Amino acid sequence: MNDHDSLTPARLEARIDLGALRSNVRRLREIAAPAQVMAVVKADAYGHGMLRCARAALEAGATWIGTAVPEEALALRAAGIEAPMLTWLHAPGDDFAALVLADVDISVSGQWALHAILEAVERTGRPARIQLKADTGLGRNGVQPHDWPLVVDESVKAERDGLLRITGVWSHFACADEPGHPSINRQLTAFQDALAYAEAAGVHPEVRHMANSPATLSLPESHFDLVRTGVAMYGLSPAPEFGLPAEHGLRPVMTLVARLASVKRAPAGHGLSYGHTYHTSEETRLALIPAGYADGIPRAASGVGPVSIGGRRHTIAGRVAMDQFIVDLGPGDESAADPRPGDEAVLFGPGDGGTPTVQDWAEATDTIGYEIVTRIGPRVPRVYADAPVTDRQVRHSPASNA
Repeated sequence: MNDHDSLTPARLEARIDLGALRSNVRRLREIAAPAQVMAVVKADAYGHGMLRCARAALEAGATWIGTAVPEEALALRAAGIEAPMLTWLHAPGDDFAALVLADVDISVSGQWALHAILEAVERTGRPARIQLKADTGLGRNGVQPHDWPLVVDESVKAERDGLLRITGVWSHFACADEPGHPSINRQLTAFQDALAYAEAAGVHPEVRHMANSPATLSLPESHFDLVRTGVAMYGLSPAPEFGLPAEHGLRPVMTLVARLASVKRAPAGHGLSYGHTYHTSEETRLALIPAGYADGIPRAASGVGPVSIGGRRHTIAGRVAMDQFIVDLGPGDESAADPRPGDEAVLFGPGDGGTPTVQDWAEATDTIGYEIVTRIGPRVPRVYADAPVTDRQVRHSPASNA
């Protein structure tokens, strides 16, 4: 645990607005109703802090928690999260017995996984909770249609023998973030076919689910009993085609802020950072931002990443280094106060006052918003707002949220 009682701002910190997260969950519940909401907190809650975000989402009415890997689910159980929980990405050798003992729902995407779970049931003497995943066209995890009857029938037999409970049937879209893509209807049809077979075979699941964030926002016919909201819960649009988060009643949860490590004047023609890919065009002021690719700042942001300092937007000058990058502030004028070391620079946030957003960074670096937030690394403390008084302004490393 890396808690710090000091309220002195860090050189670089990710400010997490739990009030915005709760508001987003409530809005997603409205959009999905009558379906329930699963709060997806994989990858340290997309870089926001898994335990804090899981708790906040449940407080706002999410009824399920979703994790990718078993370690995430087990860490949440160890921290006292008792809500229904699904984990879906595992490999031979993973500790299925621990998941069974923790009452974590385990996704089954193939016969090998079902057999591994049944071995864990035999070792623990406890029935498992499983959810059957159909590959309806994404091509990643999930049971292919030609294997679906075999896996379903064997699972139903194990359920009748008292070895497990089939709690869910689910799938995942490939192109829900591309409205109108022809694969969407094909996958919906394939999922309905998979459901029909499972139900005819005797499966009576608690939840049927297929909708991720983009499908939650745009495909009500895909909501079924439960929607899995990941990126939308953190106030980000799944893709530019979905517009700004505010258009869906959502607000970005993370704001990444740095304190200037240096401000100095430099002459015209001065090369900046490694490789001198940028030279000053005139006498100017240079601000040093103590953040680099070791913190999760994309090296691809070199020369293009937006930063706001003193209410003005600037662009990274030269290459992003491991721990730092430079902003050319321009020559300044008599009416403008020079930024000073210790002043704040906003790398991204909700966009208030014209400050950069995650989407701005994604477009500048030719990637997606998901990657921008999830890559913010463990040496960047998360500072939580709208938390209980005893937790307010306490800094944690992401690892401390597990």
